[in-house]
Amino acid sequence: MKPSILENKDVWAGLFLIAIGVVAVVIARNYTFGTALRMGPGFFPTVLGGFLVLSGLYILANGLRSDEKIEGSWPLRALIVLPLALVLFGVLIERAGFAPAMLVLIFGSGLAGTDSRLIELLIFSVLLTALCAIVFVWALGLPYPLIAGF
Repeated sequence: MKPSILENKDVWAGLFLIAIGVVAVVIARNYTFGTALRMGPGFFPTVLGGFLVLSGLYILANGLRSDEKIEGSWPLRALIVLPLALVLFGVLIERAGFAPAMLVLIFGSGLAGTDSRLIELLIFSVLLTALCAIVFVWALGLPYPLIAGF
């Protein structure tokens, strides 16, 4: 017996990608598009939004042909911790600097899972924060202080 369309995980994934892609294209329409050689600020979000819509259509079409049902329930811990980590990153990047914000984001994202050990997660967070600082702040030269006030 084929499950309802609303119970199909690929249908939901496809609809989600289509929605995000459409939002990106709609927001980017107010920016100059430019050309492939001289990209304007609207070029990347428009192209990325288009790819998201195309990917979403592909996944949606596969979902309508398959019968993979959504299994399990939504983990409440992840639904609370992940958005909180993202919001804290946004607040801390300006007030505390890149390193503390990235550390909170990575550590908080790891806490959303149920199988992480705190000491391993802390070590991983510190190492990944250091790598991100090297890549984004020093190598790419993003204008964020590593720690605010320094």
